[in-house]
Amino acid sequence: MGHVVVIGAGQAGASCAAKLRSGGYDGDITLIGAEPVPPYQRPPLSKAYLMGDMALERLFLRPEAYYAENGITLRTDTTVTGIDAAAREVHVGGETLGYDHLVLTTGSVPNRLPAAIGGDLQNVFAVRDLADADAMAPYFREGANALIVGGGYIGLEAAAVAAKNGVHVTLIEMADRILQRVAAPQTSDYFRALHSAHGVDIREQTGLERLTGDGRVTGAVLSDGSELKVDFVIAGVGIRPATALADAAGLALDNGIRTDAFGRTSDPHIWAAGDCASFPFRDAQIRLESVPNAIDQAEQVAENIMGAEKEYVAKPWFWSDQYDVKLQIAGLNTGYTDVVARKGEGQTASFWYFRGDQLLAVDAMNDPRAYMVGKRLIEADKTADKTVLADPSSDLKALMRA
Repeated sequence: MGHVVVIGAGQAGASCAAKLRSGGYDGDITLIGAEPVPPYQRPPLSKAYLMGDMALERLFLRPEAYYAENGITLRTDTTVTGIDAAAREVHVGGETLGYDHLVLTTGSVPNRLPAAIGGDLQNVFAVRDLADADAMAPYFREGANALIVGGGYIGLEAAAVAAKNGVHVTLIEMADRILQRVAAPQTSDYFRALHSAHGVDIREQTGLERLTGDGRVTGAVLSDGSELKVDFVIAGVGIRPATALADAAGLALDNGIRTDAFGRTSDPHIWAAGDCASFPFRDAQIRLESVPNAIDQAEQVAENIMGAEKEYVAKPWFWSDQYDVKLQIAGLNTGYTDVVARKGEGQTASFWYFRGDQLLAVDAMNDPRAYMVGKRLIEADKTADKTVLADPSSDLKALMRA
């Protein structure tokens, strides 16, 4: 019958376990999570849950009873201390679990502000798990002063929630512009204007010198010499793959736990999926930090454990909700040389990324049609006429028939 152990009870881990059982795997399945709650959605933590618009139970991916009813042993509040790949065992405290297949869905961990600049003061938060969201929620109150460090999507989403709750928000970004690592200047300009219209003070090319306070943060000194009164701080300074267990077990790493196209690591009995895993994509080894990738990759691993031998073909897409704007992204813009802007009415807009004449990606703001057309073109390996895209009166659906 066999035993599959899944380490990491997030979106990828829960998806893998569920797919194994629904796909007909009749062996034992153990899903191990470090947090004291069943697997849950993470995206709402910086949005609906933080706003108080989503109850805890609605965060859960499945009712807690699902796991026992489907023969999945869910072990929460449990830390795996080591992997013995040669013996095919995992160490959980003083206990040892044998496995036939091991799946690492350990996710990622947030970068935190250094203690040397006050990162260890109280009221300095990251946005990564349920405990983080619960700890910071009471500070999202009318008239409070927040400093957000980092102008990526996590920082911008937190800024939107804070501003909607009446918090005075200052957001700083060391790079030349917000979203510089992940988006074109046009998308940066769009979201800078959106946040400014909601009262967020965005300061680009500005770093954090130090946080001040006696035990609890009360102020911040910025690289431009300015000083701020601060009630709480959110560090949105990126994440890194959680690879410590894999590294200690001697698995190959490459911007995460390196896997082949099937999801296998350098050990044929160990697999990886989700934020922690890097995999072949086109001519590179990449890692995708997204819910859709976590689900699709983990389910593919489950099928391959059951003998499917199917390569994982990623179809990257992402989203972000800020105020009343829904951003939908299809494709990967890496290596783009040209951006075509398509403006609609009000806050509707889309930006289309090209490498030469090849369509790579699209950022669509409140424009689901642009997103869907772009996604279908990219997945079909088709391009789009730039002149048609730039004309807001043109019919995007015609691009699909071209």
